[in-house]
Amino acid sequence: MRGRIIRGSRNVFTVLDENNREIECRIKGKVLKGVDAYNPLAPGDWVEYQGGEGGTGLILGLEDRKNFYSRFNQKGGAPQILAANVDLVFCVTSPSSPPFRPRFLDRAVLQADSAGIEPVVICNKWDITPVPHEAEERLADFSRIGYRVLFVSASTGLGIPELRRLMAGKVSVMVGQSGVGKSSLIRALDPTLPVRIGPLNQKYDRGNHTTCQAQLLALSALNEKNEKGGESGADGFVIDTPGIRRFILDGIEPDELILYMRELSSLAGRCLFGLSCSHTGEKGCRVREALASGALHGDRYESFLRITEELRGGAYE
Repeated sequence: MRGRIIRGSRNVFTVLDENNREIECRIKGKVLKGVDAYNPLAPGDWVEYQGGEGGTGLILGLEDRKNFYSRFNQKGGAPQILAANVDLVFCVTSPSSPPFRPRFLDRAVLQADSAGIEPVVICNKWDITPVPHEAEERLADFSRIGYRVLFVSASTGLGIPELRRLMAGKVSVMVGQSGVGKSSLIRALDPTLPVRIGPLNQKYDRGNHTTCQAQLLALSALNEKNEKGGESGADGFVIDTPGIRRFILDGIEPDELILYMRELSSLAGRCLFGLSCSHTGEKGCRVREALASGALHGDRYESFLRITEELRGGAYE
């Protein structure tokens, strides 16, 4: 039989069958052939399974993924698949409480672009004032270079209708650091969902890691009636993920990074020293020229250099 992974840990996974029933399954033989990752299965995966007695079953195999969103798990020394077969990656941040972290966003959108999945930047808690200048400036730059940026508030409802329309009929995943409000946004979209919401750690002004494992959630409140009485959207799915403090890119080679920087991709290989240019001080460097002209934001340039060093095995910030 065919089913979709909702959540899982170690060798125990919850599969949603064709009748929307949840079945607890284990991997037959404990190992899936052809899977080389920290976790063999992720929410959104389609699997073949064999039903058993008492609502349990065995997972026999994994269907080919159309895509997956991952990060490199340094502890496990392997890619960690956060979500599979998704249409949108929502990269969630906040202007403050916890503090704005633009370089986390740089990594999150780069990973989505490299996977061929559309990234959307969400700034939650936009009702909290005053908004730091850095947050306004960097979010405006994300918009300038071609990313969709949404300004929302889970507590006041600001931007939630637009987010609801965007998610209708799609499978989405929300990623971000602890405390930015991923679960709160999901609750605002569908108050019936059993998601846990926790307070910020007041001492360190960051989240308390309330969500412990990624899970696929069915959104049943995306339908909205338009003025003519019809429906303007369809239900969808969202994958809620635990807060990420350290996002290390997965599957991108150092020399390929420029291809996924939207404002720099057209400059790849055009420096005077070609692909051997380090973009740090050589003559005829097109990246440095973009920086000088304002086509490349200074903080994005710093991210570019630091991520390149990280991918080459250098120090991590």
